[in-house]
Amino acid sequence: MASLLFCGPKLAACGIVISIWGVIMLVMLGIFFSAHSAVLIEDVPFTEEDLHNDKNPPQAVYGLYNQVGYNCFLAAAIYVVVGLVSLCQVRLNKRNEYMVH
Repeated sequence: MASLLFCGPKLAACGIVISIWGVIMLVMLGIFFSAHSAVLIEDVPFTEEDLHNDKNPPQAVYGLYNQVGYNCFLAAAIYVVVGLVSLCQVRLNKRNEYMVH
């Protein structure tokens, strides 16, 4: 039977810790971007030409804020998946400790 174990216990534990931190950080960033936080204006990808060519510049910038917030939530979801895979690896490593070779 093929084993689904592909990383050791320390790497799996590290993956869980990094995933937890990534989810917390990216969800908070997603909330702040969705709330159009002025502190994060430097992280919104727009140029001066975008503002001059648009008839309603604030709405264009708010749309970019929402897109970046959506990207943060998507990245947080990917971190959740990585955390679940790491959790499965921890459990497989624990089960592997009790098996007789």
